[in-house]
Amino acid sequence: MGLIVVPGETSNELRLDGPIDIGCAAELKTLLTEAVASGRGLKVWLAGITELDVTGVQLLWAAQRATRKSGVEFAWMDTAPEAMLSVLERLGIEDFTGPDNAVQSSGVVSCQP
Repeated sequence: MGLIVVPGETSNELRLDGPIDIGCAAELKTLLTEAVASGRGLKVWLAGITELDVTGVQLLWAAQRATRKSGVEFAWMDTAPEAMLSVLERLGIEDFTGPDNAVQSSGVVSCQP
């Protein structure tokens, strides 16, 4: 599992790599909370996710909502991997990213703790 936030002038970038599940929930929550509280936008890179559970979905969705509610940009930066899409489908969540948030193909840097 790898989680890293890269701060920028106008936004933070969160790069996810490996399993995003209950095992990293506390760390992910801390990173997301700090990123949202910074008042800068948040860009989340998804392609490196190999597993995702409902805890990861809840944290990512909450960060998306909190960021947008505070009036700053939130963006999914690449195509969601099959591991993520299959979990969303099983949960009955068909529109996780929202119609106003197109995703782009790109790579993800592997980040290990």
